[in-house]
Amino acid sequence: MSTILEKAKLWLSNTFDATTQQEIKELITNNPEQLTERFYKNLEFGTGGMRGVMGAGTNRINKYTLGKATQGLSNYLKQSFPNKPLKVAIAYDCRHNSQSFAKIVANVLSANNIQVYLFEDMRPTPELSFTVRHLGCDAGIVLTASHNPPEYNGYKVYWNDGGQIVPPNDINIINEVNSLDFSEINFNTNENLIEYVGKEIDDAFITASVKNGTFNVKGRENLKIVFTSLHGTSIKIIPFALAKAGYTDVNIVEEQREPNGDFPTVTSPNPEEPAALKMATDLAEKINADIVIGTDPDSDRIGIAVRNLEGNMILLNGNQTMSVMTDFLIKNWQKQGLLNGKQFVGSTIVSTNLVNKIAESYGVETKVGLTGFKWIAKMIRDAEGKQDFIGGGEESFGYMVGGFVRDKDAVTATLLACEIAANAKVTKSSFYKELLKLYVKHNFYKEHLIAIVKKGMDGAEIISKMMIELRKNPLKEIDGSKVTYLYDYQASSKTNLRTGKVEPINVEKSNVLIYHTEDGTKVAARPSGTEPKIKFYFSVNLPLDAIENSKAIEAKLDAKIQRIIKEMKLD
Repeated sequence: MSTILEKAKLWLSNTFDATTQQEIKELITNNPEQLTERFYKNLEFGTGGMRGVMGAGTNRINKYTLGKATQGLSNYLKQSFPNKPLKVAIAYDCRHNSQSFAKIVANVLSANNIQVYLFEDMRPTPELSFTVRHLGCDAGIVLTASHNPPEYNGYKVYWNDGGQIVPPNDINIINEVNSLDFSEINFNTNENLIEYVGKEIDDAFITASVKNGTFNVKGRENLKIVFTSLHGTSIKIIPFALAKAGYTDVNIVEEQREPNGDFPTVTSPNPEEPAALKMATDLAEKINADIVIGTDPDSDRIGIAVRNLEGNMILLNGNQTMSVMTDFLIKNWQKQGLLNGKQFVGSTIVSTNLVNKIAESYGVETKVGLTGFKWIAKMIRDAEGKQDFIGGGEESFGYMVGGFVRDKDAVTATLLACEIAANAKVTKSSFYKELLKLYVKHNFYKEHLIAIVKKGMDGAEIISKMMIELRKNPLKEIDGSKVTYLYDYQASSKTNLRTGKVEPINVEKSNVLIYHTEDGTKVAARPSGTEPKIKFYFSVNLPLDAIENSKAIEAKLDAKIQRIIKEMKLD
C-alpha cells in the first residue's frame, strides 16, 4: 500500500500543472500533517455527491479530482447510451471557484465529444434539475457545497430524469472513476460543444414553478414577505417567481442580497439555523411581516419563519413545514377532484410520521425512502405511468412539488409557502395555526436533531464505533417506554425486540439505525454521507385536544426529548 508521501509525490509529475505541483512541494516540506489530511483517502460520492475542502490532493476538491470524476462520468455515459449524441447540463453556485470549476468540467465533457449546456452565471440547483428534463439531457452536474462552510465545494451528478444518481448508476460511475488514473483525464477542450444558457431557461423554469407552486389563492398582494438569499443563488430567480405569481410586498434583506462565497453576514449559510435568518426575522419584526423565507447558497433548502400565537417570529423546522405543505397540496388535489387512490407523497425514514398520518387521512399513500431527495426522485421514476406524485420532503428543510423538478426545490417551495400563508391570512388563520390544527387532528409531533461533529481520520473511527455499539447493545427502553422495533437499514432488517423475530426491510442499504418504542417515540442514528458528523433524530408525540393547550403539550414534549438525550449520554 502506498504511503502518504508516495501518493503525494505522484502529484509532482507532468500530469499536474505547475501551481498544483508547487502547492504539494510546500506541503511536503512544511506541513506533513496537512499533507496526510489531503492524501489519506480519496473523495467519494456520498448521499449528496462529492463534497470537500478545496485544495490540491486526492481528498480535496480541485481541477484533477473534478476532472477525474467527469472523465469517469463521460466514459459511463458512452457505455450507457451508445451510438447517441450525448448532452449534459452544468450549473454552479456562488462559492469560490465554482465558476472556474464548472468550466473545467465543461472542458472535460466537450473533450469527450459531449454537448454541454453551461449556465452563463450562477443558478439555483433545482433549476439544473429542471434543465436536464427541459433540454432532454442525459445527465446534469452542479458545482455546489450546499450550506457547508466557505472552504468547501462540491459536485453533484444528475441522471436523465433530473434526479440525482442512484443505484446502479452511482456505483457504476464511482467504479469507472476509481479505475482511472489522473493522466487519463482529457482536458482538450472543444469550445464548439459548449453552449452557454441563461434567460430562456430561467423563464421556462419560473413559469413551471409558478404553475406547480400556486393554487389560485386570494390575498397575495396583502401578504408581507421578507426574503433572504443568504448571499446565494436564489436571488437570481425567487424575486422574479414571486412577482410573476402576484406577490407584490416582497422585502429583500439587502445586506444579504449580493452573492458572496464568504457568506460575510452569517456564521453558517444554513436556513436550518435561526442565527442564519436573524437579519431576516429582525426585518420582519420591524415591518410587521407575515412570513420570512430564507434559502441556502444553492437554493434547494428553505427556512421558513412565521408568527406564533403570541405574534412572535419563530423558525419552523423542516418536519413542520413539510407537514403543512403536504396537507395543503393534498387538500387542493382533493378540491380539484384529482384524488383517485393512485397518488402518493414522498418522505424519508428520519422525517416525521405526521406526514404519513396526514396522507393516510386523505387515502393517499406515503412512500418512505432513505435520506436524500434522490430517493424521492427514484420513487417518482419507478411510479411513472402508475401513480401521480403530489409532493414530498424531508426533515432537513427541503420540499419538492410535483415531478417537474426532481430534487429539493426552494424556488417552488417558496411559492407554496406563500400560498399557504396568503390563504390562511384571508381566512383569519395563519401558517402557524394551520400547523396546530394538524396537531389537534393527528397528535402534536415534536422532532429534534443533534449532530455530533468528529473531524479527521480519528473522527470517522469514533463515529463507526458509536454505530457498532448501538447495534451490538441495542437500547431496550427509551424514557421508560419499551423499545418495540429496531430498524437496521445496513442489515436490511426489522427486529421485534420483544419476540426476537427478524423481518427484511425492502429499502436500499444505508448505515442507519432507528428505534421505535411503545409510546410512539422514534430515535434514529445516522452518520452523515457528506460531512464528518453523526446525527441523532428524535421524534415524540402526544395528543393535543385544543390549540390553546399547545404550549403546555410542547413543553412536555421538549422535556421528554431532553430526558432521552441525557439518557443516551449525548448531552
